[in-house]
Amino acid sequence: MTAVAVTLPPKPKVDWVPLAIVPVLALIALPLVGSFSTWVTLTVAALAMGMMIFLMASGLTLVFGLMDVINFGHGVFISIGAYLALLVLGPMAAWVASDSVIENVIVLLACIGVAMAGTGALGWAFERVVVRPVYGQHLKQILITMGGLIVAEQMIHVVWGASPIPISLPTTFRGAFVVGEAAVERYRVIAVVLGLLVFAAMYLVLNRTRIGLLIRAGVENAEMVEALGYRIRRLFVGVFIVGSGLAGLGGVMWAFYRQTLTAGMGMEVNVLIFIVIIVGGLGSIGGCFIGSLLVALIANYTGFLVPKLALVSNILLMVIVLLWRPQGLYPVAKR
Repeated sequence: MTAVAVTLPPKPKVDWVPLAIVPVLALIALPLVGSFSTWVTLTVAALAMGMMIFLMASGLTLVFGLMDVINFGHGVFISIGAYLALLVLGPMAAWVASDSVIENVIVLLACIGVAMAGTGALGWAFERVVVRPVYGQHLKQILITMGGLIVAEQMIHVVWGASPIPISLPTTFRGAFVVGEAAVERYRVIAVVLGLLVFAAMYLVLNRTRIGLLIRAGVENAEMVEALGYRIRRLFVGVFIVGSGLAGLGGVMWAFYRQTLTAGMGMEVNVLIFIVIIVGGLGSIGGCFIGSLLVALIANYTGFLVPKLALVSNILLMVIVLLWRPQGLYPVAKR
């Protein structure tokens, strides 16, 4: 009996160029900033900001990349996630003021859990009522999700009022670590660690699990996956719920960073989020991660070196990237 040789398909090559941009940009900024301690402070602050942007943008990237849905109402999930944290901070006020690291961590995790559960449930309802009737119709998606955003923002005013609400960081998350002459805020370190964990989890689920395989297969050929007996629509609804939950997580982290809640806080970063996913490549999780870091680094370095350009630095970054790679840093197939 003749043995048949099995040829495995070649592994896709990793594009290292976008990955190298972040450290190269940081190294270029070092001599321009001049002071090493100032450079460390700016860089760590930018990494933390980038991670918070990634947490807020990852849900939208996931929904667009896997469901082909342009959700302009994404910002409202960020705002609602932030406000849902009040349900935890009120009853646990003593733990917020406590010097115990364990109690402070429990408060943060409880805020994240409540926010993700609440925005996930809201995302399920939003998908069924607002998004489902306009699948495959991008213009209608933009219009109807914008309308949903406006309605939801007004509902926040009805429930929590229109006045800004101050919130406090748990005690042990305040202050900074001092390394030599550089000061690194504790909360920024937490944001970096949490952002890395979320990115790693998303990458592993989408690339190393059966569910991730089914979702990616459904994106390429939904009819074939349905023919094999899998209900791809349910998987996509689950993706929308997860994306909304991630927006709630980003809202909690953004709220603690700002230490002030406003109904429009999520909508204020909507433009920045769309810049990130355009720079990274529409629907690319890895591109969203790199894009978030680039946006934050450019904003911090430019704000320090040339303050007048800080407001337009992200637009300039997007223009440069799109001139170089019109589909973004990591283009996604069929986009």
